[in-house]
Amino acid sequence: MNTKTRFVNYYSEGYMPWVHSKPDFNLVEIVESWPVHACKTLEIGCGTGTDAIWLAKQGFNVTAIDAVELPISQAIEQAKKEGVNCTFMVKDFFKDEIPGDPFQLIFDRGFFHSYKSNKNRKRFAEIVSDKLSKSGIWISLAGSCDSPPRETGPPMLSAKNIVDAVEPFFEIKLLKPSVFGSESKVPANIWVCLMKKR
Repeated sequence: MNTKTRFVNYYSEGYMPWVHSKPDFNLVEIVESWPVHACKTLEIGCGTGTDAIWLAKQGFNVTAIDAVELPISQAIEQAKKEGVNCTFMVKDFFKDEIPGDPFQLIFDRGFFHSYKSNKNRKRFAEIVSDKLSKSGIWISLAGSCDSPPRETGPPMLSAKNIVDAVEPFFEIKLLKPSVFGSESKVPANIWVCLMKKR
C-alpha cells in the first residue's frame, strides 16, 4: 500500500492522531528564534491546515498541499472562519506540478518520515530541493527512533536516516531532538530539522 492510499484510508476511518488544534511549538520556535522571515512558503502534507494558517497569520505567503481531499476541505473552511488567506490544494507531492515554485521555505510535519526506504526519502529531499529557490530553507519534523519501542505512532527515523537522505541536496543547520506539539499526553519523540539548499 502506497503512502497516499494509506492516508486516504486513515482519514476515511477517522484515524487522525496527527491532527492538532494549535500550531506545532517546534515550528513556532524556529520561526521566532532563527528567525525565519515571512516569505513564499509551501507546506507538504498540511492535513487540516493548522500550521499553514498560523504561518499565514505571521505574514507568510502560504501554499499548502495534501494528497487527501477531506483534510483540505476542512483546512479551507477553517481558513475562511479565521479570515486567513492561504492557498490549499489537493496535490500528490511526488507526482503533481505545484503552482508557485520556487518557494523560499518548505515545511513538513511528519510527511518526510512517511517514506520507509532511503531511496524514496532521498527522492523526496531531491524534489524539495528542486522546488526551493537558491539558499531556500526546508523545515521538517520527523519521528525519531530515540524512544522506547512502540507498536503505534509515527515512523521512527535515526539521525543517520535523515543525513543519508538529505546530505546531497542540503546543508543541515539544525538537527535536534524534541517531541511533536500535540494534544497527546505522551507526544512522540521527533527530530527537528532545519536545512538550507546547497
